[in-house]
Amino acid sequence: MIEESARGSRAELLDVHRLRLVETAAPRLTPEERFAMNRVWDAKVRANPSFFDGPVLVCAGARREGPDELTVSWVRTTYRHFALRRVPFATSWLPSFFVSVLQPTDDGRLLVGRMSNSTAAPGRWQLPGGSLEPPEGDAPLDLAALHRHAARELIEETGIDARPDDLTLWNVARAGNGGIGVLFRAPSLPEARLRERFEAMAAAERAQGREPELDDIVLIHSTAQLPLLAGPHADYLEPIVRRYETSHGAERA
Repeated sequence: MIEESARGSRAELLDVHRLRLVETAAPRLTPEERFAMNRVWDAKVRANPSFFDGPVLVCAGARREGPDELTVSWVRTTYRHFALRRVPFATSWLPSFFVSVLQPTDDGRLLVGRMSNSTAAPGRWQLPGGSLEPPEGDAPLDLAALHRHAARELIEETGIDARPDDLTLWNVARAGNGGIGVLFRAPSLPEARLRERFEAMAAAERAQGREPELDDIVLIHSTAQLPLLAGPHADYLEPIVRRYETSHGAERA
């Protein structure tokens, strides 16, 4: 059984290709947890006024249902909940539930982006993607919804416009803090087109007085290049790149 109690463990790929998504009730915060959470959140907003306490989903647990199927329990909350990570005595803390997109070039390199100073993880290198948001109205949270969200994250962060149906479910990652990330692979693109889209997106954001979520991108072909990326890395980046490197080598063979 895979649990959010894996907080502090090593990030890994779970090698599942079928998902079942189940909504569950949010844990009840103690008055002490709520007070501490609000105090941490308010301090973060004062330091970075771009933070917005919008709706978000978190992961309440994950368990295997077979060799390649995973059931993920999810909870509706707001971004303020993530402030509980900085409350040492909090027991109601739940990790992220997110999507990430592997965007290859025609020659097999993989796009990695650096989070800008306006984000919650400035300077961190990761794949394009982000936390999931609750479905609208009575719409279900299913794999099709995850495809749509991944496509939206890709265009917002890189300017690359991929249709949801163009994205292929690639794998599922578990971060070291227990967060669950659903990984999609986008169709390959020429490097020139990829860079052109990113630069146009970044220029359009800055023209509107906003900093893009990714302030730089690099194209890598192996884990050997990860140490060249100065700054922190998402802990699930290394196993993803390692698996991509292996699978891409097998495809070329």
